Amino acid sequence: MKRVLTKLKEEFLAILPPTLYFFVALHLVFLIRVLMLEGTGIKVATSASIALAALILGKAVLIADLLPIINRYPEKPLVYNVVWKTLLYQMVAAAVHYAERLVDFARQAGGLVAGNEKLLAEIVWPHFWAIQILLFLLILMYCTLHELVRLIGKDKAKQLFFGPLPSHSV
Repeated sequence: MKRVLTKLKEEFLAILPPTLYFFVALHLVFLIRVLMLEGTGIKVATSASIALAALILGKAVLIADLLPIINRYPEKPLVYNVVWKTLLYQMVAAAVHYAERLVDFARQAGGLVAGNEKLLAEIVWPHFWAIQILLFLLILMYCTLHELVRLIGKDKAKQLFFGPLPSHSV
């Protein structure tokens, strides 16, 4: 029983940072989306669905980090892995964003195919791409920080962010 609790605690602590990051980031996207859709009559997601999406993205990041393809450029400068991971995570985020909209339209139209046709006819592409750009920047920030922490180590990163800072002798 103690091994199970230890493993659960380890999994929880591993999923916590990406989940918290995406929880805050997706709520930022949600706020921007609400502001963009003000007065259009288009319904937006709820905070609970955003929390669920953050949990899914947090776990997806952890699973993706276990795949051999994710660290494709271990011997290259960090920018290679940052760009690679950002592109992979962005593709997943775009698919999730589209699927989220598709589910709403499929419910209205009475089916997936009819919902997709309705979505393609009614989607406001500038809004969709604005959200994608914002998600790209948020994912890029996450990947950059994640790679830096991976390189310098969690303890050093905690020390640099939260102190105490090492004293420098002049």
